[in-house]
Amino acid sequence: MILDPAILHDPWFWLLGVPAVVLIGLGKGGFVGVGTLAIPLMALAVPPVQSAAILLPLLIVMDAVGVWAFRRTWDGRIMWIMLPGAALGVGLGYAFAASLSEDWILLALGLISILFGADRLWAGRGGRVAPSQRLPDWAGALCGVAAGLTSQIAHAGAPPYQLYVMPQRLARDVLVGTTAIFFAAVNWIKVPAYAGLGQFTAVNAIASAALLPVAVVATFAGVRLVRRVDPDRFYVIVYWLIVLVGFKLLWDGIAKLAA
Repeated sequence: MILDPAILHDPWFWLLGVPAVVLIGLGKGGFVGVGTLAIPLMALAVPPVQSAAILLPLLIVMDAVGVWAFRRTWDGRIMWIMLPGAALGVGLGYAFAASLSEDWILLALGLISILFGADRLWAGRGGRVAPSQRLPDWAGALCGVAAGLTSQIAHAGAPPYQLYVMPQRLARDVLVGTTAIFFAAVNWIKVPAYAGLGQFTAVNAIASAALLPVAVVATFAGVRLVRRVDPDRFYVIVYWLIVLVGFKLLWDGIAKLAA
């Protein structure tokens, strides 16, 4: 499917595309998971696959900002456990692109996100700190596969990733740095897959280039804002964002299945 060049002159594309990129920038800057809302938002103006193709170059640029800002604070063990599975997940997403149902995947991700975020908020109710929990390495590998798969399909790899990483309650900057480096690697792995699907068109490239300044500014803003937030409050904010994202994914999945 080729994106109609007329969409570049459609005010709805820009009215929805700019806030979508701002959300991704804030997510890349440290507010983990909020960028998952971008694809559903932009998909109101252009088809979801085309939305993902327009955003991928922006994600790569924003990843570079996040990686540079938090390059000294990241967890190599998590990368070692999750990244090979994520590469496998991207490959599975590409191989089964025609047969995988995005509707059911969004529905499952929404339910997982809501239950996970609500559980962590309940554990930390009344100002208590939610206890740290380290899942087995095999669970991390499976979450890596799920993160790569859902990232390839809808740039929605955050919920599976968070399911394994967030309970460990890493230091704020270590969590942000690990997340930035993990998804930077995953997004580069996705480039050949998107090229193979024929999504890097001239029109998509023009749209990406036009949104690039917004992406960079939003990412730097996210980096500055997240460093001003108290670490314990940061986790509460992220858990609420996870629940919000979960309801959005759940709504999208139900709406698509009903249609």
